[in-house]
Amino acid sequence: MRVVYVSSIPRGGPVSHLLQLGPRVAALGADVLVLCADERLAGSFRERGVEAVALPLRHKLDIAGALRGWDRVNADIVHTHDRRAGLLARPLGRARGAGVVHTLHGLPEEIAPRLGRGSVPGEREAPALRLAWIVHGYLRIEAALSRLGTVVAPSHAMLRFLLEHGFPARRLRWIPYGIEPRPPANPPGGSTLVVGTAANLEPWKGIDVLLDACAHVGAPLVLHVFGEGAERAALESRAARLGVDARFHGFVADLPDRLGGLDLFVLPSRGDNLPLAVMEALAAGLPVVATRVGGIPELVGDGETGLVVDPDDAPALAAAIAALA
Repeated sequence: MRVVYVSSIPRGGPVSHLLQLGPRVAALGADVLVLCADERLAGSFRERGVEAVALPLRHKLDIAGALRGWDRVNADIVHTHDRRAGLLARPLGRARGAGVVHTLHGLPEEIAPRLGRGSVPGEREAPALRLAWIVHGYLRIEAALSRLGTVVAPSHAMLRFLLEHGFPARRLRWIPYGIEPRPPANPPGGSTLVVGTAANLEPWKGIDVLLDACAHVGAPLVLHVFGEGAERAALESRAARLGVDARFHGFVADLPDRLGGLDLFVLPSRGDNLPLAVMEALAAGLPVVATRVGGIPELVGDGETGLVVDPDDAPALAAAIAALA
C-alpha cells in the first residue's frame, strides 16, 4: 500500500505528529512518502527512515505548486495535515483515484476559542467580516471537502464542533494523537520552581496570561518558554516589565528532552484542540496546569494529573501554580 502524507507548514504540532506517524505506518509495511514544506524538514523524515520530498505550497491558491506533486500523489491513500494542504492536495489525490484523509488539527485562530466552549467574548476583537467569512465560508468549504474522503478529529471537542457545523457524520472519525513513550523526567528540585510552556507565541496561546500569573504566584520561580511567533518581542517586554524571570528559547526540536528540566508544565491557551505538548509533558511524568478549552480536559484529569482553570483567568492560573509549588 502506498501512503502519501502532505504537510505545507514547517513546524508545529501537526508536524510533530507526522514525524511520529509516518515512521510508524512505514514500520507496518506501507510504502510511505511525505511531501513537506522544505528540505530541512524532508531531511528530518529521512533520518527516521521515511522517504520525503520538499514540495512548498506557498499560499492557499498555489495551484501550480500543488500540480508539481501530481505524479507524487499516485497512491492508495493521500493524507493531508493542514488547511492549505487539505485544500490543494485532497482534490488532487481524489483525481488520481486515491482515498483521501484529512486530519483537522485545529481551527482558525479567530474561532479556535469556540472549540468546546461555543461563542466567546474575545471574538469581539476580530473583524466582523473576517468572522463571517470563517463561519459561513471557510467552514462550509471544509465541510464540502470532507465529502471527498475521511476527516480525522483528534479530540471529542473537535468532533462535536464539526458535527454542529454541517460536516457529514459518516465522513468523520475520532482518532486521538499518539506519542512515543519516554522514561519519566527527574524534576530538578531546589527552592526555585521551574515552570515550562511550549506553544506558538500567538495571542490564542495565552502566554501573556501566564506571565501575569507568574508575577503573582508568591513563590520563587523561573519560566522557560519554548516556541516562536509574532508575539515574542511583546512577551519578552511584558516579562521584563512584570519582573518575571522568563527565558525564551525559540523553537526547539528536542522538546521532550527539555521537559526533564522542569517541575511543572503550563499551557494557558485561549483555544486549542488536543495539544501534543500537554501529552508529552504528561508522558514525562510532569503535573500540568492548563485551561478548560478544546480537548485539554480530555487529557488533563483535574486534581489527578494536573489542574484545569478557565482561560484568561490569571489569578486562577497563579493559584494553581502556587498550589503545586
